[in-house]
Amino acid sequence: MAGAEKLESPWRIHGMSVEGYRHRRQGLPCQDACAYTASPSVAVLAVADGAGSRPRSEEGSRLAVELAAEHFARRAAAAADCHPGEAVHELLEDAFHDVSKVFLDRTGADAADFATTLTVVVLAPGWLGHLTVGDGFVVLRAGVEDGERQFHLLPQTRAASEYSNETVFLTSADAARWVHTDCVSDDGIDGVLLSTDGLVQAALNRAGGGAPSPNTSFVEAVFRSLDAPGPVTDNAHEGLATLLRSDRLTALNADDKTLLRAVRKARP
Repeated sequence: MAGAEKLESPWRIHGMSVEGYRHRRQGLPCQDACAYTASPSVAVLAVADGAGSRPRSEEGSRLAVELAAEHFARRAAAAADCHPGEAVHELLEDAFHDVSKVFLDRTGADAADFATTLTVVVLAPGWLGHLTVGDGFVVLRAGVEDGERQFHLLPQTRAASEYSNETVFLTSADAARWVHTDCVSDDGIDGVLLSTDGLVQAALNRAGGGAPSPNTSFVEAVFRSLDAPGPVTDNAHEGLATLLRSDRLTALNADDKTLLRAVRKARP
């Protein structure tokens, strides 16, 4: 219709994956990946970390996030009347089943060579859905206390066993057993950050060996750089790349790094 206002996503989204110091030194490609899709009603964000020991994990992580963006968005769009609660958990699990089936069909007998983690967030009216398999993490910005914005780390998937630090991958035989899902209903959520484990030391604190929590100074700066109205500029894009490749972050972790963030646009 002439003169009709074009509907846009209420979220401004930006992110990237960069190769870590180890891969730069060895001339190897980045094995992390990220992808997103956004419509006026639903946004899907996904990050993946390919297993460094597997020969085609770079392809695996890219395929995983592309499939996640497609299938989680399709499931969410088809469930427009979905309300927070068990229905969201079922939607997430069904979408993961879709992704896993297509992933395994495409990679065939060599699926283990494409091993990768996967972390997904679905932003829909009235709820946020989160699914993860592996060691990715998600931080939310929601609420204000004493004039300070508050940041919240979503629960992470449990280890494969009490005595193991082994990461579960999308291609693991019992991956569905270790999938973790969350459903959050909070209209105050105005920022979402997804990352692979290459940014754990920078983005999270673990005081006294206790439960991890967001590193406020880091995540606040990362969100703030996306709060400015309008499209993400080339300078902002280059600034994030410089940060992720910086000596300061490399000293904390030499792995590949992925940061995908979304902030809610100011309501007119």
